[in-house]
This record gives sequence, structure tokens and C-alpha cells, in this order.
Amino acid sequence: MVKEKYQSVLDLGEKLNIQNGDVQVNGDTLEIRGTAATLYYKNLLWDEIKKVGGDSPSDVMADIKVADDSIYAKHTVKNGESLSLIAKHYFKDPMKYKQIFAANTDILKNPDLIHAGQELVIPNL
Repeated sequence: MVKEKYQSVLDLGEKLNIQNGDVQVNGDTLEIRGTAATLYYKNLLWDEIKKVGGDSPSDVMADIKVADDSIYAKHTVKNGESLSLIAKHYFKDPMKYKQIFAANTDILKNPDLIHAGQELVIPNL
């Protein structure tokens, strides 16, 4: 029953390609383990856990590691996006575009000029 309750978390884990995933039911507790590619993916999983079980769920134990904690995320630019739009998505603050630009000066020369298909590093703030 607890596994069904958190099915959306398990589905998200598959979508995010969580590595070394292990899911066990231990009594009334769901135990989830795995490795997320980035901190952003780990945060997405925790947000889904809280959405289902509340801020401090007692029926789930999650041990999610991060494969690369040197960055927050990687982002492939889509048509119509700007650095401020990307910053708003990841940090809820469009002015953080400056930090994204600074982390990508190897491929970006102007913060107002990005192209679809470019893979940007989203830095830890």
C-alpha cells in the first residue's frame, strides 16, 4: 500500500534515470535508495516525496546520493529561452542569469545570445 502511495516518486525516479535504484517495503515504510545525476534531480525527487507525504513523511526513507555535486544541473537550451528564463526556472530568480552566464563563458560570449541545443551548466549557488 505504501509503495502505491509513492508511485509518482518511483515513476519520476525512472524518468530521471536514477542509477543504482533500490526500492524496498519494510513494514509500513518505503525505503528508496539511488544516485541522481545532479542535485537538481535529487531536489525534484524530494519535492515529489513531500508532495505525496507532506513535509516530514514518516512512511518513507530516502537515501538519494548525487553523482556530480560540482554543478546544480545541466540544461539544454530550447528555442525561445533566455538566460533569465532559465534562471527563473532553476532558482526562481531571473537575475541569477549572471551566475549561469559566468559558469558558461567557455561557450557563451554574450549573456543575451544563446542558441537552441547548447548545453549549459547550471552552477550551485
